[in-house]
Amino acid sequence: MVDADLVVEVAGAVATVVIRNPGRRNAMTPAMWRRLPVLLDGLESDPAVRVVVLTGADGTFCAGADLGDLDELLAAGDGSIAVAAEERLATFAKPTVAAVRGACVGGGCQLAVACDLRIAAVDARFGVPPARLGLVYPAPTTHRLARLIGPAAAKHLLFTGELVAAERALRIGLVDEVLPDADLAARVDGLTGVIAERSQLSVAAAKEIVDGRADEDRMAWWHGQVRVSGEAREGVAAFHERRAPRFGWTPPAAP
Repeated sequence: MVDADLVVEVAGAVATVVIRNPGRRNAMTPAMWRRLPVLLDGLESDPAVRVVVLTGADGTFCAGADLGDLDELLAAGDGSIAVAAEERLATFAKPTVAAVRGACVGGGCQLAVACDLRIAAVDARFGVPPARLGLVYPAPTTHRLARLIGPAAAKHLLFTGELVAAERALRIGLVDEVLPDADLAARVDGLTGVIAERSQLSVAAAKEIVDGRADEDRMAWWHGQVRVSGEAREGVAAFHERRAPRFGWTPPAAP
C-alpha cells in the first residue's frame, strides 16, 4: 500500500513519528516495521532532537500488524521484524512518549508499551489479541508488558484479548495519564517541552538505570560525565540565581 508509511515531523527539540496507513486503522505493514528502526537510528544520532513522540494519524494510534502479511511475521517467531522494531524503540537512548487516540491494539500496543511514557485520550482502547487469533505473543513483548503492569493484569489482557478503556488502562498502569481528546496535543507538547529543557545527561542516565542497562562500569562513566560536563554546576548556579538553567550536555561521539 503506497499510502502506508511512517512520517517524521520535527518541531524544535521534539520529533514526532506518525503511524499512517489509511483504510487499515494504521496497521503496521512489513515495510513500516522495517523502517521504524532506521528512523530511530537517525533521530538518535541527531543532537537537535531530545524527545520522540510516537502517535497515529487520523485519530487512531495503531490497530496492530497488517494481518494480510501474517505469514512473514509468523515464520520468524521472536526474531520477527515487529519484535526487532519494538526492541529498537525500547532501547532508544532518548525519552519516548506514545500519544494514543483510538485503537491501540496488538502491534500498536506493543509499540506503546516499548515507549517510556504513554499519554492517552479518553477514547483510547487497548488490547492484546493473540488468544483471539490463535497466536503466541513474542517472549520479549510479553515480558515487557508484564514488567509494566504486573503479571495478573498482563495475563488478563493476554488470556481474554478484550479491549480495555483508557480509564482502566490508567488504573492498571498501562498508561500514565488520560485526558480529553481536545487536551491531548497540548499536554504532550507541554510534557515533551519540559523534558527537552532538562539536563539531557540526567535524563539519559535515568533512562538507562531504570531500564536496567547501566552496569557498574557504565555508572562510573555517568558519574564521570557529571564531573566533566559542568551540568551540575550550571544547575546549582541557576537555582541560586533563580533563572532557567542552560544545560548543554550532549552524548560524546563514539570512539
